[in-house]
Amino acid sequence: MTIRIWDAETGVILGEPLTGHTEGILSVAYSPDGRHITSGSYDNTIRIWDAETGAAVGKPLVNHHAYVWSVAYSPDGQHIISGSHDKTIQIWDAETGAAVGKPLKGHTHGVGTVAYSPDGRHIISGPHDTTIRIWDAETGAPVGKPLLRHSGSARSVVYSPDGQHIISGSNDKTIQIWDAETGAAVGNPLKGHTDGVATVAYSPDGRHIVSGSSDDTIRIWDAKTGAAVGSPLKGHGDGVCSVAYSPDGRRIISGSYDCTIRIWDAKPGAAVRKPREGPTWRLVVCVAYSPDGRHIISGSHDRTIRNWDAETGAAVGKPLEGHTNGVWSVAYSPDGRHITSGSVDNTIRIWNIDTSTAVGKPLEGHIADVRSVAYSPNGRHIISGSYDRTIRIWDADTGAAVGKPLTGHDDSVWSVAYSPDGQCIISGSVDKTIRVWDAETGAVAYKPLEGHTSYVLSVAYSPNGQYIISGSNDRSIRIWDAGTGAAVGNL
Repeated sequence: MTIRIWDAETGVILGEPLTGHTEGILSVAYSPDGRHITSGSYDNTIRIWDAETGAAVGKPLVNHHAYVWSVAYSPDGQHIISGSHDKTIQIWDAETGAAVGKPLKGHTHGVGTVAYSPDGRHIISGPHDTTIRIWDAETGAPVGKPLLRHSGSARSVVYSPDGQHIISGSNDKTIQIWDAETGAAVGNPLKGHTDGVATVAYSPDGRHIVSGSSDDTIRIWDAKTGAAVGSPLKGHGDGVCSVAYSPDGRRIISGSYDCTIRIWDAKPGAAVRKPREGPTWRLVVCVAYSPDGRHIISGSHDRTIRNWDAETGAAVGKPLEGHTNGVWSVAYSPDGRHITSGSVDNTIRIWNIDTSTAVGKPLEGHIADVRSVAYSPNGRHIISGSYDRTIRIWDADTGAAVGKPLTGHDDSVWSVAYSPDGQCIISGSVDKTIRVWDAETGAVAYKPLEGHTSYVLSVAYSPNGQYIISGSNDRSIRIWDAGTGAAVGNL
């Protein structure tokens, strides 16, 4: 959820992270004058930042109804374009943040990549299907027919510096060069990658193309002949999701799912220095306070749980290690002696907080990611909600499953919680509903609570147990009567 700025020469982090987005960031871009940064996020918004101070400029740009996959500035810096999972492209006034005209529509899948032509007259977009479209930046009208040749989705599209050509990288493992004026494919696809091509870029002089792939490598190509230049650049331990040339064309920078950034010499293709790793690159997805408020626990995609002193922020003890994949959810037992965690590895684990060791074996039964875990108020039971659409109840002492899974949701369960008296369980789901269950019998208490228009991310009871509150991806918070299930209010 943060953006970091690095010194390109030394690799040192500059200033504090840029924070404000409420979910992961998918795309960033500098303004042409270097004074501002724009970013697109899973939270459906675009933000503008002061590149010098790191402060947010104005309010978030809101008009998309789904993830913002890609953002870019116009060459004159007056506009920003964004491509979204809602299948549209939006043009924004970079000064005011206002939407300019109506969204550009025509794609049948989410728009994963957008770019301006060097003269600012056209916009190019690549969706999560096999087509590429060119648009008139002034009118928003499509220019010509879609560019068709890839057999997989186009994940990255860019114009050549002179604006005469377009290159596209695709999940079909190829790069294609196109004539920007006619839309015709130029030559055969560039082949060499053994997995999807996630990112492409031209060198500033337009003579070379660089590509990054899910095969963990970077390749350099002769833009005129399409021939590979040298051997693949190897060093990343996971797929390469972003590449770019330095303005002088001497360096290539790459970002990877291995959570590192690497800098390469563009001519020989050798790594210039060690990879740069941010201190918080591994996403921290869940946090919780201890019952006495003295400690905080956090769960991360790095597969660990960490314990922190709430007063000083210092790490307490060693990380809790044992999960084989990212940790989605953590919770303290009411007495503060134990922690439970739910993971992408489909298991729940119980930990002794004093010894930082696992208690017993993993709790197994779910057949998909465990998204949410919680203790009962008396500490005797643990509940878990999973991507397998079920809720399970476990004996906190023995780790044994209690009864059968609670079934009824039509999609993944993202959040679970007990009522303060321990008699009921609530669950929120991607199916847009909240369900209330009898904690003793597992029976549904009443009809699903309906009203949200997107998936329910979080649910909780009020301290007195009279109300249920739910937060959703539809950007609303709703309050419900816990006794009847009736809607009480909408924030």
